[in-house]
Amino acid sequence: MKNPELLLPAGSLEKMRAAYDFGADAVYAGQPRYSLRARNNEFRLEQLAQGIAEAHARGKKFFVTSNLYAHNDKVRSYLRDLESVIALGPDALIMADPGLIMQVREKWPHVPIHLSVQANTTNWAAVRFWQSVGVARIILSRELSLKEVEQIRQACPEMELEVFVHGALCMAYSGRCLLSGYFNRRDPNQGTCTNACRWNYATHEADVDPNTGEALAQGARLADFSFASEQERAEKAAHEAAHEAVHDGAMPSATGQQRHPKADKVYLIEEEGRPGQLMPIMEDEHGTYIMNSKDLRAVELVERLCRIGVDSLKIEGRTKSLYYVARTAQVYRRAIDDAVAGRPFNPALITELEGLANRGYTSGFLERHPIQSYQNYETGHSTSTRSQFVGEVRACADGWAEVETKNRFAVGDLIEIIHPAGNRTCRLAAMKNAEGQSLQVASGNPLRVWIPMDGPADGALIARVFEPQAA
Repeated sequence: MKNPELLLPAGSLEKMRAAYDFGADAVYAGQPRYSLRARNNEFRLEQLAQGIAEAHARGKKFFVTSNLYAHNDKVRSYLRDLESVIALGPDALIMADPGLIMQVREKWPHVPIHLSVQANTTNWAAVRFWQSVGVARIILSRELSLKEVEQIRQACPEMELEVFVHGALCMAYSGRCLLSGYFNRRDPNQGTCTNACRWNYATHEADVDPNTGEALAQGARLADFSFASEQERAEKAAHEAAHEAVHDGAMPSATGQQRHPKADKVYLIEEEGRPGQLMPIMEDEHGTYIMNSKDLRAVELVERLCRIGVDSLKIEGRTKSLYYVARTAQVYRRAIDDAVAGRPFNPALITELEGLANRGYTSGFLERHPIQSYQNYETGHSTSTRSQFVGEVRACADGWAEVETKNRFAVGDLIEIIHPAGNRTCRLAAMKNAEGQSLQVASGNPLRVWIPMDGPADGALIARVFEPQAA
């Protein structure tokens, strides 16, 4: 049975370290200007250098995502800007554009290339093609079922394969839309698209939770925003700017046009036939992204993926919290280790993932008919034992830990200490402030409080366990 690599996102150096601490074998981070969702990326060249150096010092891998489909202006600058990244020694580049792949293969043939999920590889023949041009690994399309993954593995035994197993499920990027296939199981790639993009959607304002990265509904629909009028205003402004440029003897250009302030926000859309199923929608310079109303979760399928022989299991979430990175790394590490050792799946892992901020879970396209026992488990038992991230340990002294709070917790709560050395639960017996005065409640972020702590605590994360109400 394959012991697959566990691959996690690194939106920052701190999250990278947490991923490694809690069980990741490798991380991926976006290259500035040339990766999708660059708006949520703290890695610039200096941070990439530090991250790659730290990864290699720990015997871990660091992949750089460079997966946009480039227009001509970026093709011209790509090799120049990539040269300094290559010099840092990343373990692989994650790429999608065939032209850019060709250029990298010609100039740096020693650099491994992993084909991005954005290339949407759905069959074994495509895998063989990419293998023939020197690609080292294929990140398979999110549209594939477990059966299809297995067929590709059998047809291409020498190619490394990677599968997404957890995180936000991207339903649409620019011209390739999965909404029809997801909603109605009618494949837009086969001419049976239900034109879900034309359905009636309501748009909701959203806030982004600073602790989790989740888009939160504000409750109100957008009623005072007119796309048509704003488009007319923008076109008028662009025309006037071009006229002024010509008058001043400069070449007219649209590149200097300022984006509308609302364009950089995250929104939630709701299809009228699916009330309450809110799908985040966001935009950057590369395109518009629609995310599924539910999050991908395939921890219960890890054993099957190991048996198939998948080389890498990938978790999405560059926008998510430190707690998300640590918890998912830890849970999927245990699932992999259990599968390789021949131990049966532990349903408690589902419960632990329920403690993460999520919009409900789905196995996406991997499993067309979820196992009934897992469905019952999700709706029956696990919801009563969910947890909430409440703080990070910043210092330890004399049997006490200083906690930077993220959410409310109180003396008497059942808390879970999440640590790379192992998790443990205890009843919180006391709490004090920096001056040593007794506290009963930490009301939320931002506060610094001290709580008693036995055992390993440096860098630990604290979660409050929701206990079932007594009948």
